Amino acid sequence: MSYRIPFLRVIFETVMRFKRKHAVLIAISGLLSAVAFAQTAGIDAALLAKANGGDAASQVLVGESYAEGKGVTRDLQQAAVWYRKAAEKGDVAGEVHLATLYRDGGKGFPRDAAQAVEWYRKAAEQGDVSAQGLLGVLYSLGQGVAQNYVEAYYWLDLAAAVKGPKQEQYSTNRQMVGTHITVDEQAEVQERATKWLAAHPRRDAAE
Repeated sequence: MSYRIPFLRVIFETVMRFKRKHAVLIAISGLLSAVAFAQTAGIDAALLAKANGGDAASQVLVGESYAEGKGVTRDLQQAAVWYRKAAEKGDVAGEVHLATLYRDGGKGFPRDAAQAVEWYRKAAEQGDVSAQGLLGVLYSLGQGVAQNYVEAYYWLDLAAAVKGPKQEQYSTNRQMVGTHITVDEQAEVQERATKWLAAHPRRDAAE
């Protein structure tokens, strides 16, 4: 019956290998948990709980904490993750923050003008004045999108229609862009903008 000894040895070695692998997996899991805790340790627990629960405003605030290094190590990748969570819910603040992050870039986070345009457009279509003004500028410069003075004029016209600290700036930019389009094109854009404003009543900008 000596053949049983090698067989039992194989079983024993297999069990030991499994235990070692299991121990390694537990150690890795614990390390990842520790890292995750360390990354969020400086963020208010109640805020983080709300953000993890899906509250868009809280997600934007957590994103800002990472973007500005408030209570945590500055990490633009993590900031983008949290901004995107809010933006994908249609939250305007999340969309604008994510767009601006893509526009400006930073350490460990490359610029992506096309993504900036995409997210500014989503916020602009919901009536955010800053997004409309910035989208108009991007169209005028051809950054992240094909240069189109008619579209630039349209978005700047919408932005300039709202009273606020930047209204004069938007009006000036619109006037400059207007020199690149025809009178007929301006009239068509203003008619289009008038229809949009009638369908999207809004308060004066408080930015």
